[in-house]
Amino acid sequence: MANKSIMYPKKVIVRVPATAANMGPGFDCLGMALDIFNTVTVERSQNFHIAVSGQGDGQLSLGEDNMVYRGIGIAYKEIGMGIPTLSLLCHNDIPLLRGLGSSAAALVGGIVAGNALCGDPLSPEMVLQLATTIEGHPDNIASALYGGCQIVVRDGERLIATSLPLPPDLKALLYIPDFPMPTQEARSILPDHVSRSDAIYNVSRAALLANALATGQLEHLKLATQDVLHQPARQTLFPAMRELFQAALNAGALGVFLSGGGSTVLALAKTNEDAILRAMAKAGDRAGLKGTTRMAYPTVEGASVMEEGSKG
Repeated sequence: MANKSIMYPKKVIVRVPATAANMGPGFDCLGMALDIFNTVTVERSQNFHIAVSGQGDGQLSLGEDNMVYRGIGIAYKEIGMGIPTLSLLCHNDIPLLRGLGSSAAALVGGIVAGNALCGDPLSPEMVLQLATTIEGHPDNIASALYGGCQIVVRDGERLIATSLPLPPDLKALLYIPDFPMPTQEARSILPDHVSRSDAIYNVSRAALLANALATGQLEHLKLATQDVLHQPARQTLFPAMRELFQAALNAGALGVFLSGGGSTVLALAKTNEDAILRAMAKAGDRAGLKGTTRMAYPTVEGASVMEEGSKG
């Protein structure tokens, strides 16, 4: 039970980054934070209120089933306190259902905000465990919570997250199609079993990817971002995916992969950014797709909190 003598903040502002999970071969165990952020302002209030601006305006729930509010409630329940009446203002820059971790950002933002309003009794490890239990994707959750590039390993009920250093000036070049790829659908088409050769294929490339990023041997990224466990199956939902991959590589990308479950295609580069973005846009046009391009940077900033005022 929380100590009632603690001075709890009256208002908190939480910023959470977008995330690119899997990174090709690292299915459900590798994720990277990007400098695209959602911001939620939570304040004790006399009246319950939720407002959403930016991505998801007019689409996301303004009731108690809102993912951010659910996260706040999860934190309060874990701490053993009753949730007070709150007002939430959510400004979202992360596109919905595009494989950039919007649901992870919402849930992490809510749990972190709820924890902050209660005086931060939950450790980051507890927040990671709570959020993963609900959202189910530890690679997104860990990178949203901690920032940077995270390797996440399950050990029974325990999650171990460790940071992987990233080379300076690495850029994430995004082609974001106008069509969504809901995570549940993108996972439902995956095979239940994989061959030994496919497992070796992905394990070896995931190891090479970690080494290439940590050592700066970026010439290996083209090979290291290849995958046979999830991307080939997801191509049935996104037939133009391989054309976009090849266009990015032909224009000078170091490596390219489907971000999370899609539909965003992410190319890694240090140079030729404009040419790569144009090449992906043209490939999308040839395939009859509509979409937008955007350059982002990997960020070491994870979920961060600002507090305003206090209340006993």
